[in-house]
Amino acid sequence: MVMQPVLEILAADDFALWPVVPYESWGYLVLNGQLTPEEVGTAVMRIARCNDFEPEEEHGPRPTDPLGVFLHGLLTMPDLFAAGGFRVLDTTTATVFVEPGCCNGLETWRDWLEMLDGDGSASFGHDPSSMAERVGDVVRLTFDAYGTDGMDGADGADGSPVIQLPVDHVRTLVEGAQQDLEDFLNLAGTWAEQHLPAPAAVTAALARALDLAPAP
Repeated sequence: MVMQPVLEILAADDFALWPVVPYESWGYLVLNGQLTPEEVGTAVMRIARCNDFEPEEEHGPRPTDPLGVFLHGLLTMPDLFAAGGFRVLDTTTATVFVEPGCCNGLETWRDWLEMLDGDGSASFGHDPSSMAERVGDVVRLTFDAYGTDGMDGADGADGSPVIQLPVDHVRTLVEGAQQDLEDFLNLAGTWAEQHLPAPAAVTAALARALDLAPAP
């Protein structure tokens, strides 16, 4: 069983500000410290596009140069979004138990910790509606909460995968995924120094988008 931080990727055929990998839309890029420079560039491009909105006036006028325009939202928006989340899969059977859905973002990954620290639950978007629930000393992972009939440790009525894991095991998985995110951020910082004129600002924005920024 593995847990991976994944970023939802869209096609980038028209992107030319820095080298990226040609991806088809609606795939996932696993974030860790082993990515190539082109893969890091793809991740930075996608996170910037997730936040390509016009900020409020108090955040300053929009730049006029192409790079400044593209990074403006990432650098100035107060609340950042990074489409994706933590994916959980059984590598021996290729069964996915948690797949980030629509509207889910990596900036909410700490929901896993909140779920683990109490008898609570965390949901991860929709289509599918993956869910993690703590029940005593176990965590129940459901691929699609709306496709099950509540049977413990078995497939749901509509065949949705369900598995139960010890809380300590899931906590170890979350810690590993968090480390992968931190390793990616370190790699992205090095990448930014080589490709962008304001690497520190971009790296700080990426940290906020991944909820890895140090506490004030």
